[in-house]
This record gives sequence, structure tokens and C-alpha cells, in this order.
Amino acid sequence: MDFIQILILAMVQGLTEFLPVSSSAHLILVPILTGWEDQGLAFDVAVHVGTLAAVVLYFRKEISKMTVSWVGSVLGKGLDQDAKLAWAVLFATIPVGIVGLLFKDLIEEHLRHPYVLASATLVFAFLLWWADARARGNRDEYSIKWLDVLFIGLAQALALIPGTSRSGATMTAALFLGLSRQAAARFSFLLSIPVIVLAGGLTTLDYLETASIDDMQPLMLGALLSGVSAYFCIHYFLKILEKMGMMPFVIYRIILALFLFIMFADIT
Repeated sequence: MDFIQILILAMVQGLTEFLPVSSSAHLILVPILTGWEDQGLAFDVAVHVGTLAAVVLYFRKEISKMTVSWVGSVLGKGLDQDAKLAWAVLFATIPVGIVGLLFKDLIEEHLRHPYVLASATLVFAFLLWWADARARGNRDEYSIKWLDVLFIGLAQALALIPGTSRSGATMTAALFLGLSRQAAARFSFLLSIPVIVLAGGLTTLDYLETASIDDMQPLMLGALLSGVSAYFCIHYFLKILEKMGMMPFVIYRIILALFLFIMFADIT
């Protein structure tokens, strides 16, 4: 992989992982539009590690408080709002873990069709628009209840369908539940942490056992670039939400879906 390929793939991952626009659709598009060979699983894991580092760094204060409070709750010191939020993140991760394990083969064999990707991109664009248009909620992420956790967790599991967007699905669900746009985004970002860890942890360990220094260099560069782009993406996305809401991303998803339908129709 040359520097330009590493730069573009890392930037695409970093920018689309946390935006409600489907990172899977973009990572499929890049090699098709550029003619590049598949970047490989190791590089995919590396750029996900970069985005993981970005979200942990950005929410380091919140995560620190949540961790201390969560440990305290385990030791029987009671539940404060930070401990409840930590438990909410953990429990909301369970559905995607179960569905991923049970239906992994089904998803890979039958749901990675180009038209499934394009259709999911379009359908969830309208769901995001509907949730955002009716959003009148002012609840923050600390007000999340256990039924809310279940609903958002199931939405995250549904996002295993390519083209759905994990962040898009969880933000949509949170908006329907009355969370503010900012709170929906923040909870979605916190939810990404255990998901990325679960998805990439084992693969990373297996790869490190056989990787050489030369193999690691493009991966480390990709992780760094994706992490930097993801950090700035989180920062500016939260600012955009205050002024424009989700509509720019709804419009983008619709345009992307139509482009995918046209492109795949030409290919097939």
C-alpha cells in the first residue's frame, strides 16, 4: 500500500465511523472507484483501533468518571449517574454481540449484496430524517432508562445490516426516545467503544503474533491518520448538530444511496 492509499482509506474510516452515513458503504466504494486491491483485514482493524483511540481520548474525562463509578458499583458502593451510564453502555452492547455471533454467516453470505447496501442506506436515511424532524427531546444521556438501553441496543444490532450505519441507527433510536441531538450523539460515541473492542480485539492479537516490523508500518500510519480524522470528526459533528441537526447527513445518505443504485446497476 502506498501513502495515498493509506491516507484516503484511513481518512474515510475516521470520518465515516462516527457520522450517520455508513462507513461500510464508503469502504466498499473506495476500492471500486479507485481500482485498488482490497486493503485486507489487518488494515481494517488498524484504522478501527485509530478511531477507538480517538473516541476514548475525546471522552477521556467522562470515561474516567464512568470507570471509577462502575468499579464502585461492582464493589457495592451504589449507583450514581456515571455508574448507571457505564452499565447502560455495557448492556446496550449485548444485543449486537449476540446477533453478531448467531448470524455472522448469514450476514456475510446473504446481506452483503450491493442492493442490500444501497437499500439500507436509503431506508435509514428516511428513518433518521423522521426521528430528527420530530425531535423535541431534551433528555441527556444520564437519563437513559433500562427500556431505552434495550431499544438502542436492538437498533445497534440491526446496524449489522451493511449500509445501516451503527452510529446512524443508535442516534435514530435515541432521538425517538426523546434524547437531545447532542445526547444521542454522545451516547452513540460511547457505545462505539465496546463494539470496536469486541470486533477488533481478537483479530488484532492473532495478527500481532505473526506480523513483522515492515508489516506494522502502514498499519500504524493508518491507525494514526484515522485516529486524528476521527477526533476532529467527533468535535465538529457535535457542533454541526447544534446548528443544522441531522438534515445534512440525511441528504447525503439519499444521494449516496441513489449513486450506489446507479453504480451497481451498471456493474451488474
